[in-house]
Amino acid sequence: MNYYDIYKLVKSEDLNHHGTLFAGRMSEWFVESCFIAAANEYKHPENLVCVKVHELNFNSPIKKGDIIHIQTKICYVGKTSLTAYGKVIRNDDDRILVDGFLTFVCIDGKGVKMPHNLVLDKVKNEEDLKLIEKVKSFRG
Repeated sequence: MNYYDIYKLVKSEDLNHHGTLFAGRMSEWFVESCFIAAANEYKHPENLVCVKVHELNFNSPIKKGDIIHIQTKICYVGKTSLTAYGKVIRNDDDRILVDGFLTFVCIDGKGVKMPHNLVLDKVKNEEDLKLIEKVKSFRG
């Protein structure tokens, strides 16, 4: 699967008491970005719900005025679930500032899990293989 790209400008109202990006705001943007990846792949956003944030790693502070690039993609599918991986970089840098995994489940109109019938493309590179292994470690 390919990455979906979202860009955000960090403004004053996004900052915490340290003057860096508030983790809650980053979490909001991150979940939304991962949902967009899942919705674009599944094509029925009304049937998707987020059931788990497996990891959200804050590796480096983000400051006011930074333009961040949030890249997300589906890296694993189960029968009813889709797991997205996301990473955040500054627009001018390749270092990963934030990354993590979220799982979404497909539900019907009554809130009951249902199969999504999605199949991932074959693993193309080492990064995808590592992401799949990491997701499998969450699944027990």
